[in-house]
Amino acid sequence: MWAATLVHQPLYVVPKILSPQSNPKLFAYPLIKSKPKCRRFGFRSRSKKLEVSAAKEQLPELHAQKPGAKEVATEEEDGDEGFDLGWLPAFPHVLIASMSNFLFGYHIGVMNGPIVSVARELGFEGNSILEGLVVSIFIGGAFIGSLSSGLLVDKFGCRRTLQIDTIPLILGALISAQAHSLDEILWGRFLVGLGIGVNTVLVPIYISEVAPTKYRGSLGTLCQIGTCLGIIVSLFLGIPSEDDPHWWRTMLYIATIPGFIISLGMQFAVESPRWLCKAGRLNEAKTIIRSLWGVSEVDRAIEEFQAVIKNDGSDLDSNWLELLEEPHSRVAFIGGTLFFLQQFAGINGVLYFSSLTFQDVGITSGALASLFVGVTNFAGALCALYLMDRQGRQRLLIGSYLGMAVSMFLIVYAIISPVDEQLGHNLSILGTLMYIFSFAIGAGPVTGLIIPELSSTQTRGKIMGFSFSVHWVCNFVVGLYFLELVEKLGVAPVYASFGGVSLLSAIFAYYFIVETKGRSLEEIEMSLNRNFPSRDR
Repeated sequence: MWAATLVHQPLYVVPKILSPQSNPKLFAYPLIKSKPKCRRFGFRSRSKKLEVSAAKEQLPELHAQKPGAKEVATEEEDGDEGFDLGWLPAFPHVLIASMSNFLFGYHIGVMNGPIVSVARELGFEGNSILEGLVVSIFIGGAFIGSLSSGLLVDKFGCRRTLQIDTIPLILGALISAQAHSLDEILWGRFLVGLGIGVNTVLVPIYISEVAPTKYRGSLGTLCQIGTCLGIIVSLFLGIPSEDDPHWWRTMLYIATIPGFIISLGMQFAVESPRWLCKAGRLNEAKTIIRSLWGVSEVDRAIEEFQAVIKNDGSDLDSNWLELLEEPHSRVAFIGGTLFFLQQFAGINGVLYFSSLTFQDVGITSGALASLFVGVTNFAGALCALYLMDRQGRQRLLIGSYLGMAVSMFLIVYAIISPVDEQLGHNLSILGTLMYIFSFAIGAGPVTGLIIPELSSTQTRGKIMGFSFSVHWVCNFVVGLYFLELVEKLGVAPVYASFGGVSLLSAIFAYYFIVETKGRSLEEIEMSLNRNFPSRDR
């Protein structure tokens, strides 16, 4: 998903956060093909018979045939497309949670321009090391926040942890806004990073556990959309900083507002029904499932929750050592590798260098160049919102990385080929925008979404924390060495390496990522866990 960078001009990454067909190497057993009912409005309707999954034979106590029940279920579908509003009950809760990603994007952009004014007012202007430290300490806080998030979500649940996490976000923004020394701005940025590190882990978990199965992908894309909007808003609000050297303080005061909205809004949001069931609060879990997913889903969902809890154990807290055991180690490997490849595919470097690319075609305004990038990113996120639950995670991820590879090779061609100079600049702009759009469609949103989907209920928080800690470390390394590599090797070799990593990422997604579209988290966990007691050998 996402981040700032070490170089003195900050870079941002959009979170981010997979797949179309099951990979037999990872999922040796069939999954339950259950589809939640949704509310539709239309005129004509026809019935379609849906076969009962073979998983019933594997999980007899979960799907025991009830007296008088038929072997097939009938689902009413619209002859006309109609309006599908099955996502609507969960949307307000997901929207409030995704405000955390808006705040993440805002803090990414808030230092993009004003860092020069901050350095001048606080007395370290011209010191590129200290300017880079103000930016990069955010990443250090996010790394610690990511590692601690698993413990917090296991103990307090998603809803309460999101509220607690607003404390460092609000305090950090206030301390930064009132800073009169380097130490104060560093402490403020560190606290903000700490809160962001927790949120980037927590929000995808919350959405994956609250959203109905059918709409989990589309609602999960709100993470990236929120980040994109936060960046765009911070760029617009940063325009007066060019004329007002103290405007950066106002921008940081504004950053406290989303924190208060999240804290208040989550008071009215629901808790994850999976966490409630694990905590023994069964009636509350049933009430939430009934209101968000529908009455018909209550019994089936509770049975699946309890079957998984019975196999995993009822302890709320998981152990980090469990990540060394199968199948958790496999999912942790996939999560860490996805974020490693995402960062070394070059998103931060491309975003940093994009301003120079736009200058070559006469767009000298950094704010205008950033706006082009932000709008392209947002457009890609909207496409991902539409495609995620239609095309599937794996297909989007593979297509995204292939598009990124083609974009990188197009830019390399524009640099090294003897084409007209103006044509070369135009091809570079086209390649840059294609790369960002391709990233926003798959590599950004899918990466953060697929990991909690593949993780077990017991270790979801720990696996997400580990995966995002890899993200922050890689983000820091890319930001630290990108410019140095460009100076020594040139732009073309570095971008060619980004294209190569993108191709490698597409291959990894093809062989290691399985499709999770349309499957409940419990179905996925049952298929991954070979030791599930109800499984036939």
